[in-house]
Amino acid sequence: MKRVAFYTLGCKVNQYETEAISELFVNEGYEVVDFDSVADVYVINTCTVTGLSDRKSRQIIRRAKARNENSIVVVAGCYSQTAPGEVESIPGVDLIIGTKERSKIVDFVREVEKEGKKLNVVGNIMEVKDFEELEIETYHERTRAFIKIQEGCNQFCSYCIIPYARGPVRSRNEINILREVKRLADAEFKEIVLTGIHIASYGKDLKNTSLLELIKKVHEVDGIERIRLGSIEPRIITKEFVDTIAKLHKVCPHFHVSLQSGCDEILKRMNRKYTTSEYREAIRLLRENIPDVAVTTDVMVGFPGETDEEFEKSYKFLEEIAFAKMHVFKYSPRKGTPAYSFKDQVPAQKKEERSSRLIELSDKNTLAFNRKFIGRVMPVLFEQQISFRGEDYIEGHTTNYIRVLCKGDNNLKGKIIGVRLKEPVEDCVLGEIEP
Repeated sequence: MKRVAFYTLGCKVNQYETEAISELFVNEGYEVVDFDSVADVYVINTCTVTGLSDRKSRQIIRRAKARNENSIVVVAGCYSQTAPGEVESIPGVDLIIGTKERSKIVDFVREVEKEGKKLNVVGNIMEVKDFEELEIETYHERTRAFIKIQEGCNQFCSYCIIPYARGPVRSRNEINILREVKRLADAEFKEIVLTGIHIASYGKDLKNTSLLELIKKVHEVDGIERIRLGSIEPRIITKEFVDTIAKLHKVCPHFHVSLQSGCDEILKRMNRKYTTSEYREAIRLLRENIPDVAVTTDVMVGFPGETDEEFEKSYKFLEEIAFAKMHVFKYSPRKGTPAYSFKDQVPAQKKEERSSRLIELSDKNTLAFNRKFIGRVMPVLFEQQISFRGEDYIEGHTTNYIRVLCKGDNNLKGKIIGVRLKEPVEDCVLGEIEP
């Protein structure tokens, strides 16, 4: 039996796609093995969000060939899509495939085997109009499951390479999404996450649907107890959206609302489509209408031209909003984006200083948010056993995504159980399972 190994870099969408691709190989008689094992085929699903992502991708590619010099090394994903020539020049790469035609990957591998030469099948992603189905039929975990509902992005933020790597918005057919949700329910999953490249755009290329309409239909599926959303934009958070979501008890009160900067001047240079005032209003709607809601976000530091004054504006806005958690990252120039040629690039040391300040603020706000729930009994979906401070705990999350650790083992995995939150520690809370 031939063996195939996978390595995934980047986002949850990439992880979903790798799972679907691995199933294609299994259906053709391959055995999936650990990436550090000897395999006949190595598939690296790459990311290109930052320069670090590209470097990591190249390192993993070289590592694969070293495992078995006679193997076929496949490089797929965003890095391949945006820099196919660069990937092709890396020694040991046999098949280069981008972010389309992944459903044909096994056929391409066979072609490489037959012809005995390198194959580059990366095409123009901007011309693709249809969502490529990569369904998952067999599920190996029984906790949280990700469902890809959408592909591509039409926003073209000035710093972002993703629209060039993923192409225009393509929404997945509702029937196929609901069929997968029902399979997940039958597989005893309790929580699903609706994910994509820009899920707020779901339905814009289809008739008579939207993200909100899809959520309502998913909510009707028996067996699923929690629905969580991937990252959304503030513009989708209208009164109608919030009023509807507030009535859907399965929808988790946790919203990751992308921000990037708390300074209007920088938001404009980033080509973001909202102001801080509009963002503030969206968060107000969530907090005033959804009990226990957690709001998390992404924040970038060091965007070209970001002055000390602009950073302080952003810092004060972030302080005011008091997110439950912030994902802080430093601007990375991406060739092919408008911001790549912007003047006044911020020095690395300055980026590091600003990043450290925001991470400190995020940690402070996470602790304050978690403290609000001490003494409460909260439903926790247990996911995995971990070691924390030298002791064994079972880890899980509340509906509003508080990370909870309890004494227990993997027998609790996949179960939703009431836990009394006892003590906030670092970015989590120690809890005690209610009898």
